[in-house]
Amino acid sequence: MYTQMLTSSKGGELISFKVNGEEKIHQGENVVDENGKVYWKRHSPVLFPIVGKLKKNKTLIGGRTYELMQHGFARDLEFEPITKLDNFHSYVLRSNKYTLLKYPYEFELYNTYRAEENKLTTIYKVVNTGLINLPFGIGGHPAFKIDAEDLNNGNYYLEFEQDEEKIHFLYLVDGLVGTDYAKNRVVEKRYIPLDAHTFDDDALIMKSITSNKISLINSAKRKRLFTMDFTGFPYLAVWSKPNAPFICIEPWYSTADNIKSSGVFTQKQDIISLKPDESFECKYTVEFF
Repeated sequence: MYTQMLTSSKGGELISFKVNGEEKIHQGENVVDENGKVYWKRHSPVLFPIVGKLKKNKTLIGGRTYELMQHGFARDLEFEPITKLDNFHSYVLRSNKYTLLKYPYEFELYNTYRAEENKLTTIYKVVNTGLINLPFGIGGHPAFKIDAEDLNNGNYYLEFEQDEEKIHFLYLVDGLVGTDYAKNRVVEKRYIPLDAHTFDDDALIMKSITSNKISLINSAKRKRLFTMDFTGFPYLAVWSKPNAPFICIEPWYSTADNIKSSGVFTQKQDIISLKPDESFECKYTVEFF
């Protein structure tokens, strides 16, 4: 099996992964609708130092108000290349004058991509290079190519590796997490049907998941497209845009502010905190078929 991987220093982002010449990743600005409008300009961005939205896009850190837009700033910044082999690409973003204006912490963020036959592993590592504790959120946002017509016809579904007895779906209010849970979309404890209206109310965001793996399956073609191993991530989001030929399966370590959030950054739910010189690492692996 032959694979090709392409990444960019802009956002330290994976932008292409081909298996035997077949593209598996959404091609961003190169994919437009019938009116020439880009569906979504990204490919597989890292979400850091927040996942989702803040209330009014603002937060309190050390008594001062800082503005951070949805999913943070890392995906839009230039990373420094570290290693670039055929099957191993690694980048780093270091805190700088720009990041400190938005997020007053010193850090290093490493994005690493490792290809092995038909498997692609994405690794995130955060290092606290400052003198105080480093609070942050992090997550992945990979977009996978699909057939929009098949999605609109309801031919895709997601399958968990285990029965999901405890799963919860978050209810979003203008991008913030509500106080109630949303409707459980899991059918027969294991399957999530997908169609043209699945994302009418924004992304599906799940927590309390038993499984470590989830697969995307095309029932019309009786084909499993890929399986993602998201072991360790407490949240999983699924998202697309109307009539778009891609679907995002997103493993997250944190999520958006709650509608009742205090606005204090260190009080965000599921915030990760590193002491000086400590590091945090997480990864997810996608096996393509």
